Amino acid sequence: MKRILAFAAAALSVAGTAAAQFQPAVIFDMGGKFDKSFNESAYNGAERFKAETGIEYLEFEVTDPSQREGALRQMAELGANPIVVMGFAQADAMAVVSAEFPDTNFGIVDVGWLGGDNIRQYVYKEHEGSFLVGALAAMASESGVVSFVGGMEIPLIARFACGYKQGVHAVNPDIEVIVQYTGTTPAAWNDPTKGAEITRSQFDRGADVVFAAAGGTGVGVYQAAADAGKLAIGVDSNQNYLHPGTMLSSMVKRVDNAVYDTFMASMNDEFVGGVFSLGLAEEGVGAAMDDYNAELVSADMMASVADFEAAIIGGNIAVGDQMMDEGACPNL
Repeated sequence: MKRILAFAAAALSVAGTAAAQFQPAVIFDMGGKFDKSFNESAYNGAERFKAETGIEYLEFEVTDPSQREGALRQMAELGANPIVVMGFAQADAMAVVSAEFPDTNFGIVDVGWLGGDNIRQYVYKEHEGSFLVGALAAMASESGVVSFVGGMEIPLIARFACGYKQGVHAVNPDIEVIVQYTGTTPAAWNDPTKGAEITRSQFDRGADVVFAAAGGTGVGVYQAAADAGKLAIGVDSNQNYLHPGTMLSSMVKRVDNAVYDTFMASMNDEFVGGVFSLGLAEEGVGAAMDDYNAELVSADMMASVADFEAAIIGGNIAVGDQMMDEGACPNL
């Protein structure tokens, strides 16, 4: 970590006049910034900001939980502002460091319970987007069995699974939904081998569509589906391109916008703290459709997804949220 932050200090000193006045930063969480999922979406948001403004940003990739608070504090000491961190696991570090630097703007994704006017908190209605891909899975399944592979077994990922099950059963209540997790520690976000093993076991039980919400572990899930000729659903970033022909869709979660918007708001002196809750109505989540999955999603399937989306936004369908209800998945 010392080597990376030393590099960051050097970058800060040579970034030029604009960057000297305004120096944003992003701290990625476990799994790495090129996980093709959650962290990489944040990276894409930072890169979009850099491309549009010409301003470089500082970055740090957490590889051990013990690094979180120190990395955040040292970024603030370097003069980075704003600093966006990825993931609920960085909440404790954010609570401490944001209080130490009240004049620094901070952003955090998947956290909505912290105090402090200098924190911009982004939470997503993952259950709404997962409902849509669950409906797609049910429409695409021929076996009557679909599955879910989660990363770390935590309430946030249970929210994905719960929304997925509700979408599946909105199409066909008789479809079986297998739900499994990769582990109970942060290592669960970056274990493609185990993800593939779990997926193959689900296929052995009859599943023919699998949805992964597992960070970098999902790479193994999608590969297993491609190898078996089954369908997979990606998460966070649009992952349809990974295996054209077997990626049914991706439940996109626009964390790229959280990074981009926080950087832009701070640069334009428009930063406002508080909690931003983003669902289908706010275009914070959704089911990805593009050329890579066009042959897998028929016009009728797309129309059904559009109807479900309109019903959720209009309040005619209330998608139960297991994370907030703190119990069994509601509406099932």
